[in-house]
Amino acid sequence: MSALRFSQGPILRLILGDQLNPLHPWFQKPESDVIYTLMEVRQETDYVLHHAQKVLSIFAAMRAFARHLQAQGHHVHYISITDPENQHSFTANLEYLISRHKARAVEYLLPDEWRVDRQLRAWAEDAHVPVRAEDTGHFYLPREGVSEVLGEHARWVMEHLYRRQRRRFGVLMEGDKPVGGRWNYDSENRKPWKGTPPPPKDTRPRHDLRALWREIEAAGIKTAGDPAADDFRWPITREEALRQLHHFIREGLPYFGPFQDALTAQHERLFHSMLSFPLNLKMLSPQEVVQAAEAAYRRGLAPLASVEGFIRQILGWREYVRGVYWAYMPHYTAQNALSHHRPLPSWYWTGQTRMACLRHTITQVLRTGYAHHIQRLMVTGNFALLIGAHPAEVHRWYLGLFVDGFEWVTAPNTLGMSQWADGGLMATKPYISTAAYIQRMGDYCRGCRYDPKARSGENACPFNALYWDFLGRHRAHLRKNPRMITALRQLERLGTETQKALQTQAETTLQRADQL
Repeated sequence: MSALRFSQGPILRLILGDQLNPLHPWFQKPESDVIYTLMEVRQETDYVLHHAQKVLSIFAAMRAFARHLQAQGHHVHYISITDPENQHSFTANLEYLISRHKARAVEYLLPDEWRVDRQLRAWAEDAHVPVRAEDTGHFYLPREGVSEVLGEHARWVMEHLYRRQRRRFGVLMEGDKPVGGRWNYDSENRKPWKGTPPPPKDTRPRHDLRALWREIEAAGIKTAGDPAADDFRWPITREEALRQLHHFIREGLPYFGPFQDALTAQHERLFHSMLSFPLNLKMLSPQEVVQAAEAAYRRGLAPLASVEGFIRQILGWREYVRGVYWAYMPHYTAQNALSHHRPLPSWYWTGQTRMACLRHTITQVLRTGYAHHIQRLMVTGNFALLIGAHPAEVHRWYLGLFVDGFEWVTAPNTLGMSQWADGGLMATKPYISTAAYIQRMGDYCRGCRYDPKARSGENACPFNALYWDFLGRHRAHLRKNPRMITALRQLERLGTETQKALQTQAETTLQRADQL
């Protein structure tokens, strides 16, 4: 890009790769003395091993956003991954751009990740031009909003926040009462899918990103998974994300509720929206997604249980995990309440395991960069917790391999909800199960090498002995948890000999974890 000429030094505004909201007040009209900058930097591609489609999707979306701004008349300085001027650090590039454009000030939108926020704040303290930060305005609540709402409670519970949110923003309300007389319809949303109704067609866009992928490879960026660069399916513009939202509201939302926890090898998406990626890049706002879902209920296009369950994920859970993240960072990601230190089995990176549920889920993740919340929590996360995998390694796996993975959302969901590394701050109990849950919720167990009903022997499903061994290893810790009393009583009823046999089975399983 050639140097722009200004009567006085311009204001330089940084836009991060997850801040692609064309409706932000910054972009409402071109300003002659403002230069927007977007940067593809190695500091972001290299801090964990990312899925190829994650790198592709963010870069492609950033480039599309830059083109949109330029078409609207804004000045843009884009630094690509192969740009010889690229310093591969936000702050080093800002220093270069200040010098090049003789900028009089720098402005940026508040990052959602603590490490980037710390980096920019530290740089701003010593910068030789004024630096100002502005909120993205994306979430319902500011960073400290959840702490302000729940700080009075000895224990934070998402449901408390969710109900306050419903009242405050008037979502699914009739006066001061919830529509239908209940706040939560979760009990109606736990059905397995048995082939009907048929899931909606995948109408997501198709992109040819082979040229961009060649740039990424030329830059030497290491990735995992299939780039699918010749048939790339993630939305990279707001317009594409809006089409995906409207398609889900019409075709997926009516059946989302009852089948949101279902597990099946027959279909990758079922009735899930797959909107977390455009939401987390801010191409969509949570408010417009919630409003679209509520409007569908009001017009009789989707049942209340489905709509409430979907809205709870965004208005409740998404805001809650962000609040936990900002309240407890930077120490949150270092927590390991159960002192787990085992490595993840090598097949978490290949999918080459004989356990059908894990093989299917991990293979899907490597192929698409996606799995729904029960595949994450009760298949891959459940197994990692039962074997005692180091929570930091599990966190890095989720953070890198999912296209929607950003630390503010993956840290609480993985370290708290999935691995219970925070000792119960996020979840009231560890989310663990035997094979019975996986068998009940879907068809993964059909034809599997392992028997979901067997606890011991060569053909026994590894989940079973590992579950009881987990309870035995951590019984002293779990006795303090009222929600684990029933499970611990079941363990005691097994008797000493059975417990020893299960412990031996679990030890054998752990010794050959890479060969399962």
